[in-house]
Amino acid sequence: MASKLLRAVVLGPPGSGKGTMCEKIARSFGLQHLSSGQFLRESLEVGVLAKQYLERGLLVPDHVITRVMMSELEKRREQPWLLDGFPRTLGQAEALDRICELDLVISLNIPFETLKDRLSARWVHPASGRVYNMDFNPPHVQGIDDLTGEPLVQREDDKPEAVAARLRKYKDAAKPVIELYKGILHSFSGTETNKIWPYVYTLLSTLKSQT
Repeated sequence: MASKLLRAVVLGPPGSGKGTMCEKIARSFGLQHLSSGQFLRESLEVGVLAKQYLERGLLVPDHVITRVMMSELEKRREQPWLLDGFPRTLGQAEALDRICELDLVISLNIPFETLKDRLSARWVHPASGRVYNMDFNPPHVQGIDDLTGEPLVQREDDKPEAVAARLRKYKDAAKPVIELYKGILHSFSGTETNKIWPYVYTLLSTLKSQT
């Protein structure tokens, strides 16, 4: 992998398809996909605290998620990676800047109505974090995880009444982060990840060929 793309971030509101986009990038360009949600779930002590915030539709506090992510990134000083779900606030971005220099930031801009519809149709398997969408990625059996047979749940912050407040909070928190990264930030707009992906792939391929 070219050194120019060793440290990258994908930004986007809840329901924007960050996870799917990160998987595609990681697979195509050899970057390790680091999901803040996965690390929070795996951190038993911090995970319980994070759940209390997520169930109320609140962003996990800076000091909680920053502590987890800094610890994980310290283990990966010599590895190429792609961050998903971090940083979400200016405080988190500044903490990240203190330990490394990013090469690329991708921002996904998805219309509000699309996000609202996606989140309201989203159900998850709590133990693994596997996400299903009842409209375009439903489980084989309604309400049941494909791999374990365990029940799916709809997170409190994915319920229609919580979604609008959650998206507003994200937008307010993300604005200064986007401003901070404007020199290395590339924005992509659309309603479907598969339609945005070719443009993201072209960008990454072009940057890789320039190094």
